Amino acid sequence: MDFEDLKKLYLKKKEQLGAETYKHISELLREAKEIHRKDWLKHPTPGKDHEQSWRAFKGKNMERLVQYIITEEVEALGLKVVNGNKLERTKNLPLDLSRVKRNLAIDYGEFGLHLPDVDIIIYHPRTYNVLAIISSKVTLRERIAQTGYWKLKLMQDEATKHIKVYFVTPDEDGTLTYKKPAKKGRAIVEVDLDGSYVLTEEKIEESEKVKLFEHFMDDLKRLLNNEK
Repeated sequence: MDFEDLKKLYLKKKEQLGAETYKHISELLREAKEIHRKDWLKHPTPGKDHEQSWRAFKGKNMERLVQYIITEEVEALGLKVVNGNKLERTKNLPLDLSRVKRNLAIDYGEFGLHLPDVDIIIYHPRTYNVLAIISSKVTLRERIAQTGYWKLKLMQDEATKHIKVYFVTPDEDGTLTYKKPAKKGRAIVEVDLDGSYVLTEEKIEESEKVKLFEHFMDDLKRLLNNEK
């Protein structure tokens, strides 16, 4: 199983559920896991069990799925989307992405310029300025504190302090469900990030910082209009 198979599962669900498809990402992942398991049993990874193989697949492809889901609408706003790994790992980037990379890099003084660890970057194709960055994981515990750290680092530099930092997740362990009493992950989102968008059909206690995923594009449009 590869990302194209996961995308096909998503599109099949979208035919049935339309705009509500985002609420069923966890269900989609459960279906994908069973297909992945059958494939893995045909060619098992030496010295590893299926759960390890699935976690690696899920982690890598969750971010790709979110990128796929948002790209068309983001580009309709005149913006561009690029995967963080592409900026981090690709040598000899084309000029536009090289400039995006420079505009996102954090200055560590004598220790050089380094990119924050993020999954998705939204930028202006004419100016190469970065509007927002997104971390996307299945649960918050996988990277929420690290994402908060990157927001604080971006805030410390005049060149990057405008960049919004978001987290997109199915939140399968329910960290974001309640505002009070807040779990640690919810507290980090509320205080240190610009927002988190949840891919779920479960009820959550929403706030200015924690919302269902359906609000993401409206908030991005508002952010873009505020820049003008």
